[in-house]
Amino acid sequence: MSLKGQNNISNEVQDNGPKITQPKHKAELLVWTDLSADALDRLNMSQNSNDIKNFLAEIFMLDNYKDNLKNGIIIDLYYYTLQYARDQGFSPMQTSAFFSIVKKLFEACIETPYGNLDQTFEYFKELIHVHSMYTPPAKLLLFSLNEVRNLTAYVINTFFRHFKMYKYAFTPSVRLDLKVNYSEVMPPLTPSSSPVVAEAEGGDDDETPGGDEEGQEIATDEERQEARDLFKSIVYKFLTSESEKIEGNVDTNVKTAIEALDTEIDKVIGDRPTKVVDDKPTKRHRKHQKHLLVK
Repeated sequence: MSLKGQNNISNEVQDNGPKITQPKHKAELLVWTDLSADALDRLNMSQNSNDIKNFLAEIFMLDNYKDNLKNGIIIDLYYYTLQYARDQGFSPMQTSAFFSIVKKLFEACIETPYGNLDQTFEYFKELIHVHSMYTPPAKLLLFSLNEVRNLTAYVINTFFRHFKMYKYAFTPSVRLDLKVNYSEVMPPLTPSSSPVVAEAEGGDDDETPGGDEEGQEIATDEERQEARDLFKSIVYKFLTSESEKIEGNVDTNVKTAIEALDTEIDKVIGDRPTKVVDDKPTKRHRKHQKHLLVK
């Protein structure tokens, strides 16, 4: 049996695919959100990686991270984020904000099994904007222009380069239920059009009982195989195109983001004071961390 309209079917499947609504995030000031000043003081007192990881596991209730692979991945992400902040000489406020930025990006990555690389990167740029402008209480100038360049390059080359790995490890797989409507189907074979039945009719006047059924069965097997091949082709093309469209190409995005980084930062930050807020919070600030305003 000949099946036509393959291109029309494929286009219809793609055009009528499910509409995926990605969660939207509002960038907010994240100073002292996840790590308090006291917690950072305790972390800075330790030079041993196991002690730091154990303390992080205690704070975020990931005590079984040595046996649980998922919790182990999270602890590694948090640990190396703190190590970068320490290597860059960040102040406690900067360290707390940078840690929470990476944590928010991770949470945005794994909240949906669908591709949201572009949305998460936009969220990252908004978070950097919030922490590199001095308009309290919504924005705070924590990072200098050079620090913004460096930490953005770091996040792109670490977190975003492993974006698909985090999504694969922490999000459930999505099963596609695809329904195909054939636009044109040839009518079923008649007994005279079946080669087996035609040969039997021409060679002998005595019809073999069940001859029609045998001929029809042979034709049905061919039809099913052809339909299966067409179906596989449609599914493959659909999944390939959707995967490229949703997930994007990480390497290309990384390269493009790095090349355009200086321009984007200049557009977002613009003219501003060069002084960076680097004040360690007082006891009063620690008591009212959620309402912190830098004057």
